[in-house]
Formats: sequence, C-alpha cells, structure tokens
Amino acid sequence: MLEDRSCLVPRDFTRESNNWSACMNCSLDMIEVQHGKRPLENNQEDEVVQRKLPKLSDARDGEEVVVASPDDQAGDQRHDEDTSSLIPSIGRDNSVSSLIHCSRSDYGAIASLNRSFRSLIRSGELYRLRRQQGVVEHWVYFSCHLRQWEAFDPIRRRWMHLPSMNFNECFVFSDKESLAVGTELLVFGKEILSHVIYRYSILTNSWSSGMEMNAPRCLFGSASSGEIAILAGGCDSQGNILSSAELYNSETGTWKTLPSMNKRRKMCSAVFMDNKFYVIGGIGGTESSNALLTCGEEYDLKTEKWTEISSMSPVRARGDMPATSEAPPLVAVVNNDLYAADYADMEVRKYDKQNKTWATIGRLPERAASMNGWGLAFRACGDRLIVIGGPRTMGEGHIEVNSWVPSEGPPQWNLLGRKRSGSFVYNCAVMGC
Repeated sequence: MLEDRSCLVPRDFTRESNNWSACMNCSLDMIEVQHGKRPLENNQEDEVVQRKLPKLSDARDGEEVVVASPDDQAGDQRHDEDTSSLIPSIGRDNSVSSLIHCSRSDYGAIASLNRSFRSLIRSGELYRLRRQQGVVEHWVYFSCHLRQWEAFDPIRRRWMHLPSMNFNECFVFSDKESLAVGTELLVFGKEILSHVIYRYSILTNSWSSGMEMNAPRCLFGSASSGEIAILAGGCDSQGNILSSAELYNSETGTWKTLPSMNKRRKMCSAVFMDNKFYVIGGIGGTESSNALLTCGEEYDLKTEKWTEISSMSPVRARGDMPATSEAPPLVAVVNNDLYAADYADMEVRKYDKQNKTWATIGRLPERAASMNGWGLAFRACGDRLIVIGGPRTMGEGHIEVNSWVPSEGPPQWNLLGRKRSGSFVYNCAVMGC
C-alpha cells in the first residue's frame, strides 16, 4: 500500500521546450487520452491544472506549494489501474529514460498521474540513474527562521516551503549543522539529553528522526559527494573537541567510522576536491590548547589516510576578538577550485594548490551582510558560486540569492532571487541530484 504522503507540485507548472520534455509531454498527453481525457492545450494548462488540483494555500506568487497526494482525492479511481509500463506507447525503459531528463520541479506533478509514476519517483531509482548519467540539478536549502526551512531552484528561480519539523524547544535554540547528501537534507542539533538528527527526504517530502551517528557530535565540518558524506571533528556531548570522522551513505542509511585526523578541531569547514575530502581551519590543536588552526587536512578515500596541509585556512587571526566569535571558514569548491568569502573585507579569494596560498580575485555582493561571518551562506551550486544573505535590518528584511560562474571571468554577481524574509541565514545546504 502507498503511504499517505504529499508531494511538491509547481504552482505555475510549465512544460519545457527541449526534446526530452517534448517527448514526455506527448507521452503524458497519450496517458490522459487513454484515461478518457483530451490532451491539454498549452494556453489552457494553467486553468486546467487549477481545476484538477485541490485548492492551493495562500502561498506567494512564484512559489511552489504542497498539495494533497492523489490518494486523498475522492473519485480518482484511475490510480488503481495497472500501469506498470508507465507510458504504454514507449515501454518502461524508454519512459524511465525520458523521466531522467525532466526537471526535478516536474516530478511532483508527474507523481500525481498514477501509482506507478508515484512509486517510481519515491523509490529513488530516477535519482540514482540521473547520478549515473551525470544529470544533476542543484537546489539550495536554507533556514532564515528557527522553525522553518525553504528551498530555492536557481534554474527556474522558484522558492518552496518545506514541511514543518516536529521538534522540541531545546532543538530550536541549539547549535545546528546541516548537510545535503543524495536525496536527503540532514539537520543536526541537540535535544535535552542527547544529539539528534532530523532527515528530510525529497522522495516523500517529509521529515523523520531517529538516525544516530556512531559518535554523536556538533560543530563539525562536513561535505558530500553524490550519495556519500563525511563529517569530521566537532564536539561531543561533554564539550570535548574531537579528531574522529565518519562517513554516511544515504543509499544504505549507514554510518562508518573513519581513521581520526591528525589534529582535533571544532568549528571547521570541509569540502570535496579532486576526489578527496578536506577539513579546513577550526579551533583545536593539542589536548592542552584550543588555538585558531590555519592548517587543513586531506583525507584520501582510497588509502584511508590523513595528510596535514599548512596554511590552508583562509581565516586570518584578528587580535581584537576571540576565535570562537568568528564563523567557520566560508569556503566552496567549483570545478575543483577552492574559493573563500572574506566577510571582513567583503572579498572573494581563491586558493593556489601548488603554492598553498590565497589570493583576492574580486568582491562579494555589497548587500551580503553578516555578523563576524555568521548569517551569510557561501556555497557551490554546480558550476557557480552562490551567496545567500541580505542587508541588516530591524525586524523582517529581505534575503537575496546572488550567483557567479567562475569560468566566465572575475566575480560579477547576478541576482537570482529576492524575497521578504529574515536576512540572517542560520543554516544552508545545496542538494545536487
């Protein structure tokens, strides 16, 4: 039996004009005809979609909203039919091949066609095949309010609200880290007596909890590559700084303990680059000191060994404030090049791997304010770098998403989206699938 879940459906669902989508549109129209419905005309689509779907909430224009699943719609008996071939006229294999090249934004609407489409999309098979064929779309997930998460599609420039999390007050106000891996968004925090992980799945559009690491922690560095993620360093429940690391596989839902780093560190950052995992900066060192670390460490997944790299952190010591008052290094990797956001000087810097030095290459967006680096998101999003933040205001302000494609030249920031919201970004992660 299918679970009673909801799915994300675009408010102004539009069809792509490329060949793959044209193929899918033709095939989907055939399905509609087989169910006794005539094909939709392009200029009739918005009207018909509004009639087919239940009443939408009072979402803002341009946003995507959560609507009831097909099983909740009375009288829709066609979902009980046997449609294992998906699109009968072209067969299952060709159907899947076509769906792989459709936009992620369309999967919610496609899942509402019948049980077979819905089961296929929820199984994760499409995303595994997309990953194998190099078909990837990157969405940005972020939280500007303690109790709410949103998503942004930089291709269609749409904002989406995620379902609410069922958490207690202790978790709301605890230090939190976030990580996107595979088709999951993980949010790490602390409840009254223990660490907790909340997991959001794009397959079911729902949150769950109960997953545990081998060594629960907070204030760690993390990064993902495809279906795997590595978390390193951080603090345990007693506040001890850790050197241990773990690998999470989102396909199997399992955690694997990795060899420990050379140095214990917390409030560090991490990236994947050149098929290796790097931990950068942080606070830690030896058992007797908690100094600002300027070194990084490289983990080779093949040899399972750590190598220390001097001067890899872009953070420069500032004598007028304690190290713990500053955010972890704001770093991101695009096309195997490492970049950093210098919040103090509002500059973008690039790492020279050969000489192990940092060089300033341009400016950050002028309206991207922060508090010692906190509240500003600097992330890789496919072939571009994005900055999410906004100007400092009293009360509710605006959040902006700016992007720059490094392969096109020096930093020239393009505004992708702007909306009324809190301007302080508590957590942010980019999911590519």
